[in-house]
Amino acid sequence: MSSAPVAVFDSGVGGLTVVSALRRELPGEDILYLGDTARVPYGGKTRQTIERYSEEIARMLVGEGAKIVVVACNTASALALPRLRETLDVAVEGVITPGVLAALAATRSGHVAVIGTKATVGSGAYERALRSSRADIRVTSMACPLLVPLIEEGLLDDPITDAVLARYLEPLRECDADTLVLGCTHYPLLAAAIARWAGSGLTLVDSAANCARAVGDLLDRSGLRAPAGRLGSLHLGFTDPPDRFLEVAGHALGLDTASAELRRVPPLGQ
Repeated sequence: MSSAPVAVFDSGVGGLTVVSALRRELPGEDILYLGDTARVPYGGKTRQTIERYSEEIARMLVGEGAKIVVVACNTASALALPRLRETLDVAVEGVITPGVLAALAATRSGHVAVIGTKATVGSGAYERALRSSRADIRVTSMACPLLVPLIEEGLLDDPITDAVLARYLEPLRECDADTLVLGCTHYPLLAAAIARWAGSGLTLVDSAANCARAVGDLLDRSGLRAPAGRLGSLHLGFTDPPDRFLEVAGHALGLDTASAELRRVPPLGQ
């Protein structure tokens, strides 16, 4: 099983930031990625629908030999993780808990800010996870709905994106939050722009990077890490042809996306 692949799935292409972090953290692991581009976005869909989509994908990937499943989607991590852990025979890791633990370790003021999509912020998943670990934590959550479209247009270093960031994040200048969780898998692509705006007084928590570290810890605890000296492979699949963001993300993250293929996800019961 140590040579079996790590499976990663997301509702679209944003989860490639997690793949990139896994490639850096665990270069010996084979990675299977599935982006559910035919049914993106998951935000706005019911919990039952998100659970069903997530279980269909996860079961397919486990059926292809995956030794662990990584949910590289904040919405699915918030709503489907308990169901997956209940129904799958392999370990499952999401992006929320690793980011929360890193934020709690980083904050000095006890005030953590979280930015994400409307769906993620509306779910309250980060607030619940933070407060369940530390009752006195203060949390400021902000939905930033324009950031994903700007990222997908490739405007990673652009005055328009800088202006939108300033508009969304201005309230942080007026509070004592010292830690900012990037609560969307697209947002690490804007880490440099956010850091320029934030300055040195705000610690950025990249959920993708922390998820990759958590996966490494999980593989070590389970005795499933790939043999030393091995060079892992990457296989990308999508349920519908991805738009030009695949090229943008691949270039920005240093991933070879040329061999991406279309995949069909069997419905539950097939």
